[in-house]
Amino acid sequence: MSSSNSNGNGHVLPRRHRIAMVCDFFYPRLGGVENHIWSLAYSLLRLGHKVIVITHAYNCPDTELLCDDGKVERRKSKRSGVRYLPGGLKVYYCPFLPMVDEDCLPTFTITFPLLRWVFIREGIEIVHSHQATSTLANEAITYAAELGLASIYTDHSLFGFDDIASIILNRVLKVTMSTVGSVICVSHTCRDNFILRAKMLPSIVHVIPNAVDPNKFTPDPSKRDKNRVTVVVVSRLVYRKGVDLLVGIIPPICKAFPQVDFLIGGDGNKKLSLEEMVERERLQDRVKFLGFVPHGSVRDVLVRGHVFLNCSLTESFCIAILEASSAGLVVVSTNVGGVPEVLPPDMIHLADPNVDSLVKELSRAVSEKNENANPFKFHQRVREMYSWERVARETILVYDRVLMKPRLNFLQRLAR
Repeated sequence: MSSSNSNGNGHVLPRRHRIAMVCDFFYPRLGGVENHIWSLAYSLLRLGHKVIVITHAYNCPDTELLCDDGKVERRKSKRSGVRYLPGGLKVYYCPFLPMVDEDCLPTFTITFPLLRWVFIREGIEIVHSHQATSTLANEAITYAAELGLASIYTDHSLFGFDDIASIILNRVLKVTMSTVGSVICVSHTCRDNFILRAKMLPSIVHVIPNAVDPNKFTPDPSKRDKNRVTVVVVSRLVYRKGVDLLVGIIPPICKAFPQVDFLIGGDGNKKLSLEEMVERERLQDRVKFLGFVPHGSVRDVLVRGHVFLNCSLTESFCIAILEASSAGLVVVSTNVGGVPEVLPPDMIHLADPNVDSLVKELSRAVSEKNENANPFKFHQRVREMYSWERVARETILVYDRVLMKPRLNFLQRLAR
């Protein structure tokens, strides 16, 4: 199958692909996977390809409406059916039942008629699924094989091998990935982890790192406090993000550096642990909680700080440190997963995932905050290293390779 065509004047034009991004996780839910799908889809649209997104219906936050009598009425709303997001991205919010954490109930049968109808109606030739924990993504890959469509899968996370949840997930992946045409991982660490988990051929597993839109994360040193050093933390306040480490880091840093304050954005079930620590250590004037921060407001929080702290216990590719570096902050992070691949050594302080090591590296970053840390140079370097257009172009090359491969028949898929 050719990956290009002619315009009639002898000039060869790039092939225009018709792609369906499939995942349980998408807007209005916010997160790294959702942002990746959204950014990649828009970049592909700008390059002239047809892209749609398929996800399940979402319950939206209550909407406040002003009535004629002056009272405010709260109405529940549901994002379902076909929606067009700004920029022309078409999204199918399908009426599938979410189970846990906005993940569809796995059936491998009930979703087939509607997905088949969408694929045929939109003339889809490539099914691009995202995230191992998405039921809809795994089912779409299986359906694509039955319908003779090319299939791509992008893995965003690292998983273990010894806990029951990971064992079950790895078994499911081994089955669903037997029909996939090619796999994209967001880091080399993620690629190694995925090959071992899913027993995949290394030759069809590619690495295309995440990216950031530098125009949305520009530095603004005027927002910083000139007399204080602000350490910014923006993440979900859950165990996996290393909140227990953060609880142990803040008291010794505040004791050693009277000029340091902490600005913490995010919410989660570990927020209470942080609040209890602040009360116990009487640090109310040194630690400020912002609560949930919408992605559109993250840059406004970042530019208020000098140092960005990431305490994650596992990361496939930490896009948060990329956003912080683009905004001109010095980054201190745990040396886990794919984090060492994100930034060059002179732009990040890496520490082992324990309190002592993180305190040591954060102390270095605070002491050296004015040396070799030009925010605008950091921003320019990130701009030169990462862009969603480059991610889109590399993804198109993967699409082209998969489209040229012959489709596997039932017996071949069964043998794999």
